[in-house]
Amino acid sequence: MTDSQPALVSVSALHAMLGEPRLVLLEVKMKPVGAGATAAPESPPERIPGARVFDLEGAFSDHAQSLPHMMPGPEQFEREARKLGIHRDSLVVVYDRVGLYSSPRAWWMFKAMGHERVAVLDGGLPAWLEAGHPTSRDAEPVERPGDFVAVPTGSAFCDAAAVERTLTDASRAVIDARSRGRFEGREPEPRAGLRQGHMPNAVNVPFTEVQVKGRLKSAEELRALFEETVGSRRKFVFSCGSGVTACVDALAATVAGYTDIQVYDGSWSEWGLPSDRPVIQTS
Repeated sequence: MTDSQPALVSVSALHAMLGEPRLVLLEVKMKPVGAGATAAPESPPERIPGARVFDLEGAFSDHAQSLPHMMPGPEQFEREARKLGIHRDSLVVVYDRVGLYSSPRAWWMFKAMGHERVAVLDGGLPAWLEAGHPTSRDAEPVERPGDFVAVPTGSAFCDAAAVERTLTDASRAVIDARSRGRFEGREPEPRAGLRQGHMPNAVNVPFTEVQVKGRLKSAEELRALFEETVGSRRKFVFSCGSGVTACVDALAATVAGYTDIQVYDGSWSEWGLPSDRPVIQTS
């Protein structure tokens, strides 16, 4: 996927943008799981002025599926985006309360729906607070619906069958964003009923390793990290626990200059279920 809008926005840049008529600022709401679970409270009183709530586990999930917060269809996404006052020409900036945790998922979802004018606030709310910028206690009201139109790309997300093919393709890499302990099967999964371990031939780039204190590492550092892990391969499928922090790695890969990227939406919440899909544990 190409990206005509820079993937990241700094706190200082966002502060200068506040009040622009085409800016729509979204706080991505999701209760942290696993490594991010204690990083920030779910609902502290502060939020960035003008922010509206992007409910990742509510309005922006496909509840017809049993897996957690799966990507909704284009009709649902379009309807809910319009309710947030998002227009076809809106510049959408997303952030979360942890730093870089759930906001890249929203960024990737907008890109999947064909909206390229979307960026992630580097460092999220913690970086905003650290800079001493003003906050608000209330979400921004939506005065009138937007005219957002979903135009699915069809390539941003993939299913388990596509992952199975990728695992045996020497030109592609499946990159798992879970912690090292979960990847190796030494730590339990936070969701009950899942097997421990990883997919055969998958490699591990924990989402915490592409950032420092909630801010993304530089493009040069990220490129070196991916090259160390995957060598010369430049086609990636990202996975994690439930398709959220995989998008942190997808953001990192985008900033590093990679363009052939997909996210496995079901991730370990699907692959790790009892089944005949192969699972490897590191001894």
